[in-house]
Amino acid sequence: MGGGGEEKPFNFLQVLCEGVIAGGTAGVVVETALYPIDTIKTRLQAARAGSQIQWKGLYSGLGGNLVGVLPASALFVGIYEPTKRKLLDVFPENLSAVAHLTAGAVGGFAASLIRVPTEVVKQRMQTGQFKSAPGAVRLIVGKEGFKGLYAGYGSFLLRDLPFDAIQFCIYEQLRIGYKLVAKRELNDPENALIGAFAGAITGAITTPLDVLKTRLMVQGQTKQYSGIVSCAKTILREEGPGAFLKGIEPRVLWIGIGGSIFFGVLEKTKAVLAERSSRKTLANKDE
Repeated sequence: MGGGGEEKPFNFLQVLCEGVIAGGTAGVVVETALYPIDTIKTRLQAARAGSQIQWKGLYSGLGGNLVGVLPASALFVGIYEPTKRKLLDVFPENLSAVAHLTAGAVGGFAASLIRVPTEVVKQRMQTGQFKSAPGAVRLIVGKEGFKGLYAGYGSFLLRDLPFDAIQFCIYEQLRIGYKLVAKRELNDPENALIGAFAGAITGAITTPLDVLKTRLMVQGQTKQYSGIVSCAKTILREEGPGAFLKGIEPRVLWIGIGGSIFFGVLEKTKAVLAERSSRKTLANKDE
């Protein structure tokens, strides 16, 4: 991964634990800071033609969402980091992008098991369907069954697996290139800037998939759409192709700023944990 110094032996458990802590920390910081922008984006995407957007309650559902975001972010990075390390050992250096893409998709799939129910509850609350997360879970399961918590799962994977793979690949590849040019490790502002760029580009590319996912998740029992294809056809027929870019401005803004904060906090936390681990190793050697 382009750092200087002595190569440390790969410790799966240590990398997993450090990834869990760093990912959980970064995820909670980002979600709390940018939740209002996400709420506006969701309401824009969920709104049918001619309907009004509500500007109240922009933090609606944050508490319940953090309960899901913390373990989901922790699980994602906890899986991504050791998978990336292993794949970088397998692939030649000129195919490092494939390792990053694959590790991002694997981490995203694992995290989706927590992310999807969290996202369903969050978006139903953001659109004013429920007042509290526990109440939302009870009513969704009661009316739609357990599968109601996984509404739009296919569209979520269709959006998030490419998103995770592309974002982390762009971020990692830019860091590698920057390190080669600068001939040093990146500082915190540089990590944040690269994270913002990777997030904004990926957010823009995946907006149509995000619109589909939002519509499927917030429809509830109305069952206006029977699936991804049905949803896409209905939107195209009733609202035109421009509807697939609904919410692109707040999405790009949210994910761009989010990428900056997430990767900045992630790299800083990883650096702090690595330094702490090194000090502990040196102390053990001195004993």
